[in-house]
Formats: sequence, structure tokens, C-alpha cells
Amino acid sequence: MPERVAIYFKDNNSKTRDGVDRLIKEFHKRGVRIRIFQKLSVNVTDVIWEQIERSDILSFNSELPDMVLSVGGDGTFLETVLNVKDLGIPIAGVNTGRMGFLANISADEIGRSVEMLCKGEFEIIERSLLELTQPAGTFEGNASSALNEITIQKADLSMITISVFVDDTHLNTYWADGLIVSTATGSTAYNLSAGGPILSPEDESIIISPIAPHNLTIRPIILNVKNSIRMVIEGRSNEYMVTCDFRSKRIPFNKEILIIRAPVKIRTVMLTGMDFYSTLRNKLMWGADRRN
Repeated sequence: MPERVAIYFKDNNSKTRDGVDRLIKEFHKRGVRIRIFQKLSVNVTDVIWEQIERSDILSFNSELPDMVLSVGGDGTFLETVLNVKDLGIPIAGVNTGRMGFLANISADEIGRSVEMLCKGEFEIIERSLLELTQPAGTFEGNASSALNEITIQKADLSMITISVFVDDTHLNTYWADGLIVSTATGSTAYNLSAGGPILSPEDESIIISPIAPHNLTIRPIILNVKNSIRMVIEGRSNEYMVTCDFRSKRIPFNKEILIIRAPVKIRTVMLTGMDFYSTLRNKLMWGADRRN
């Protein structure tokens, strides 16, 4: 049973506020100590809880929380990852957004889900991260890590040319609007919309999927990268765009990209009875056929 939990949320809509309120009440009545990343804008009069600044959120008198709950959508989950990436704290996602592959605990089942968490009825899924190491300092601190994907995209109207080297071996030169370098977790995100394959979240493979390639023989590829993926980008303008999950920045063409598999993994919570394949069926409506 967790003794200390931290709750992170960023949206100020009524559904998210209600979800945070219910989480606080459910944990409090079970004697679990609670900390909040943000100040609530709703009154919680029957629960004793402490509002603290974000810089102190992971401190319970010098003790780390046993679990962090991310309340919102997958975007909120990705922000939570940056806060706990190097601490090994499990993250559970409560979905008050839309699709919710990462935030897979339904807001309608918070009471039952908290009971399961407190009884230890869950498993920990370790997920690989990508890390953008060059250009150095593109995104400050932990912001250079990505749970879903790193993309290289054109910053202007003209397509770009991307020469890709996998562990120093030339893979291909892509003429395209960009490339998606995705983790298994990110396979159901941007990669999926670009026609890439879906991988189970425990898989350590990396997917490269082109964005609008100018050659119809080009297809996504799944790689087991031991060291790095290096990219040399060329184009008619002065800059290209690099994204790292929800962050983006323009980069001059004379700077190469270097991506590695991060040395740490993110620990995520999956309730007993839930699994990745049931999430696929429910979220993507697989098998939505009268014959099934």
C-alpha cells in the first residue's frame, strides 16, 4: 500500500478538478499522505491536505512519494515524466482528457482504482525513453528526453533531405517532410497516424517512420539500436524543426541530430485486469463489428 502519493495536473477544467478532488478524498480516507503539484482552484473542505510549490513537490520531509498520479490526458502524463524521470517513481495516469493511452485509468472509476492501488493490485511496466544528445542543449535539462517520439520536420514549405545512420551504418536518405523516431510507447501516438507499426510498451525497439515521403517505396522500419541514430539534414531554407514530445525548436541545417536510447526507463502503473491489448481494443475500437 502506498503511504505517500503526489498528484500532478495542469488543466483547470471542471472534469480535471473533479478528478483531483475525488483522488484526494479517496486517498485521504485510506490514510495515504498527499501532495499536490498545483494549487487547486476548488474548495476541499473535508480533507486535510497541503499545498506546496512545485519545486518542493517531491519532498515528504526528505522522502519521495511512493507513486505519482498524473491527472489529465497523455500530454499531462508526458509532463509528469519530466519531473520524475531520474527518480524511479511509478506514474499512474488518470484520464480526464480524450484518448488516453498513457493516462489509462478512467475518471469514472477513481474510487475502485484507488482501492486497487492501495491493495497493490497493479503491475509496473518499464518503458524506454529516447534522448536527444546533439545539438547539445537544444532542450534544457530533462527536456531532451522523450517518452513518445523525437521528430525532425521541415520548418518551411520545402521538403528536407535526411540522411540517417544507425550505429554508424548508413540506413537511408529520406526526401520527405520529416521523420518520426518513436519509442514503443509512442507507437500509438504520431507514429500511428503516419502509418507506423504498433509495439507493445515493454519493447525496446525504435521505429523510424517518414512523414509524407517523396518516394513511395519508403516505409517505416523497426530497429534494435545499440548505440545511436545520427541524422544529417539538408534543405533549401536556413532551418529545420526538431520536436521532443511536446517541445519544439528550430535548428540550423549545419547541426546534426544524435539520438540515443536513454540510460533510464520510466516506471508506469497498470492496474490488474487492464492491459495494453484491451486498451487498443477500447481506444481504437478494434473488433467493433457485430460479428465479434
